[in-house]
Amino acid sequence: MTAFSFQLYSARNFPPWSDVLAMLSRLGYASVEGFGGVYDDPEGLRRQLDANGLTMPTGHFGLEQLRDRKGTLAIAKALGIETIICPYIAEEHWRQPDADWVALAKEVGEQAKAYKGEGFGFAWHNHHFEFWPLDSGRVPMEIMLAEAPEADWEIDVAWVIRGGADPERWIGDYGKRIVAVHLKDIAPEDESEDEDGWADLGHGTVPWKKLFVEIRDKTPAKHFIMEHDNPNDLERFAARSLATANSL
Repeated sequence: MTAFSFQLYSARNFPPWSDVLAMLSRLGYASVEGFGGVYDDPEGLRRQLDANGLTMPTGHFGLEQLRDRKGTLAIAKALGIETIICPYIAEEHWRQPDADWVALAKEVGEQAKAYKGEGFGFAWHNHHFEFWPLDSGRVPMEIMLAEAPEADWEIDVAWVIRGGADPERWIGDYGKRIVAVHLKDIAPEDESEDEDGWADLGHGTVPWKKLFVEIRDKTPAKHFIMEHDNPNDLERFAARSLATANSL
């Protein structure tokens, strides 16, 4: 049986973290995924994780954090993180030209090489903009995967779809690079506008039963992380999504 994780960014509007972790443990989650907003006190957070029987095998770190290698390594080691993931770039860079994407990918590759040299996994996490065609006709995700061969991929399938791409094709073409998966769903059109158009897993339009089989068969992914960018009821999202995930 797959052990499912939970991206803590989904719970950023529902403090305190102590209550969030207790709720996730009670519902049956095995682990959580960190992000920049939870790293202020790594030792304290580790104690809370341990008290709730949770681990943090994956964690998101922005580029600026990654450039502070000593600081990032200290956080990752304190929390027991195994795979470090670069999650995002600022919106002003989303439509940057090919050359800038190549330069970014090369930096990501260098970061991946350095962190892997320290014994960690390293991956890139996508949003929608990596699938928007550039003037050359290429898409940024192709550049990232080609120019940063040292980096693996945490695929966010719902963002692939929102970017106008076919996740089955990308899983088929690059499955060997996929080491982690965000389990997220998209609400039917004109629904859940107060939740930015996202849905609880299994309550939206993403064909997860089919895609989960594709991921299981074509990738080495071992981390499956629940995420909703703006839930208005955290426990509803966490509980219903885990129930769906356990049925996949």
